[in-house]
Amino acid sequence: MKILGIGNAIVDVLCRVDDDFLKRNSLTKSTMKLIDEKEFKILLSELNIEETISGGSVANSIVGLSQLGNNVGFIGKIKNDDLGQKYEDGLKKENVNYLYSKKDEPIPTGSCLILITPDSERTMCTFLGTAGKINDSDIDAEIIKSAEITLLEGYLWDEGEPKKAFDKAINNSNKVAMSLSDLFCVERHKNQFLELVRNKLDIVFANEQEILSLLDSKSFNDVISFSKNLNKNIIITRGDKGAISINNDEIIECPAEKNLKITDLTGAGDLFAAGYLHGYINKLSTKDCLIKGTKLSSKIIQKIGARI
Repeated sequence: MKILGIGNAIVDVLCRVDDDFLKRNSLTKSTMKLIDEKEFKILLSELNIEETISGGSVANSIVGLSQLGNNVGFIGKIKNDDLGQKYEDGLKKENVNYLYSKKDEPIPTGSCLILITPDSERTMCTFLGTAGKINDSDIDAEIIKSAEITLLEGYLWDEGEPKKAFDKAINNSNKVAMSLSDLFCVERHKNQFLELVRNKLDIVFANEQEILSLLDSKSFNDVISFSKNLNKNIIITRGDKGAISINNDEIIECPAEKNLKITDLTGAGDLFAAGYLHGYINKLSTKDCLIKGTKLSSKIIQKIGARI
């Protein structure tokens, strides 16, 4: 297996809203907020559902990699319920090896409301459900060892059982890639993420906002200096400034594609990671990896949802 993803198994529920909906519900645009089941149901009662998809950040990347013809797998915790079955069926339909055996759990399968405003920004409200209860017994060390790269998401990291699962995955991986996931995620776990980036990860995906927050800096020069000293591959997306890869003294940039008709930014970072990793495991140059990531992310933001 080329790449094994481990992440929150979340059923994405896509809905269009106006800015007033965000204000009324005290939601901060373009961020991800964790909510409980009660709040999830209250918000959902006001919404019209456009689409449901087997989602989660890493799952989106893994599906993208599968669609590009790569042999990939995914581990994410679901319940043996209706949403859980839909989740599993959705990944198998995309030729992803789903490597978790669902069982009866006290908490339902996780769901995420993806609220798309007229400016195409997406604001996420996530009820983690049983996805957030992943533990080390859900992680098969032999499966991890069979993959060339393990891809993790910052969203998965949390104190307690998820951290044990995270540590087991890292300790048994041949190579570890991780996405920092979200600005609020970085701010919640800053010290732990800094430790991971410095000492545990081989490939790091972040957007400019996330990496600046991680370093408590407003200067991108600080990001470059920090990254050059790590002896690992740091890949940063910068919106209309394009993307950059920093690996020791090798700094390679790729411009953003122009004149795009942006519809929905959901999955932009996830599909960028898929494109980059596709290039990486197929031995393309760093420049071509960045180009592939940029092409995929440009394609996904011109349609609704996180599937090419």
